Amino acid sequence: MKQHFTKMQGAGNDFVVLDATREPLRLSPEQLRRLGDRHFGVGADQILVIERTSTPGVDFRYRIFNGASGEEVEQCGNGARCFVRYVRDRGLSDRDTVRVETMNNLLELSVRADGEVGVDMNQPIFELPRVPFDPAGLVPRLENGFELWPLTLGGDGPDAAIVEAAVLSMGNPHAVQLVTDVDAADVAGIGPLVEAHARFPRKVNAGFMQIVARDHIRLRVYERGAGETLACGTGACAAVVAGIRLGWLDHAVKVDTRGGRLTIEWAGPGHSVVMVGPAETVFEGDIEL
Repeated sequence: MKQHFTKMQGAGNDFVVLDATREPLRLSPEQLRRLGDRHFGVGADQILVIERTSTPGVDFRYRIFNGASGEEVEQCGNGARCFVRYVRDRGLSDRDTVRVETMNNLLELSVRADGEVGVDMNQPIFELPRVPFDPAGLVPRLENGFELWPLTLGGDGPDAAIVEAAVLSMGNPHAVQLVTDVDAADVAGIGPLVEAHARFPRKVNAGFMQIVARDHIRLRVYERGAGETLACGTGACAAVVAGIRLGWLDHAVKVDTRGGRLTIEWAGPGHSVVMVGPAETVFEGDIEL
């Protein structure tokens, strides 16, 4: 079968976008992995699918599949910005702000006058069963009243490494650790161990955050099912929220990823997280699957 696609990127986080508003998408996990493969397909961190919805007050349904595994996941912030750019550029909507439903959430996406895209990412989730995270038997260290959880990596022997991580969900699970130098952080070694840690029954996105100033951080994220990406929108939100809860950051923070800069704002518990950043079309075409 021949599949039309659009390749997009937001701060270097890249996507294959598929329009399923006219007819349902009928791609197998194998075909989705082919699309995401950087050698034999188009290549993408995630594959984004745009569908119609029958939910009142909602404009579209937004589905996300990992490019490496073909597995459907709950959330992707950088992809959400590309989503609204796509539906505006393709004439699927003429609104500056659209509402979309994901697997487990509703998002409000806005194209701003400067060309950047803002996303209301809803409120962060701290209830551990909803992350989900199993804290049984662990004693966290409190900083500013917020927990840093000790995660043992590579077994339970006396030589096992332990990292401290703030745990929360932005519609998908995150474990954020503080590092002194994000460039020197062992993301390739520690990231997979955190991602697959037994305390996270649905795995987790592992964030590595370096604080430059109270309004500026640098960030790398080892994404669940995708490996390290050039940027992770929900990871940026999670890192800033964790830093604010821990008393390290102000309420508006510039986040420098390897693919570009995002701006994250959060006024504290009871408020939504707002993410602003770029979204661009790279190219489009057809692929034989």
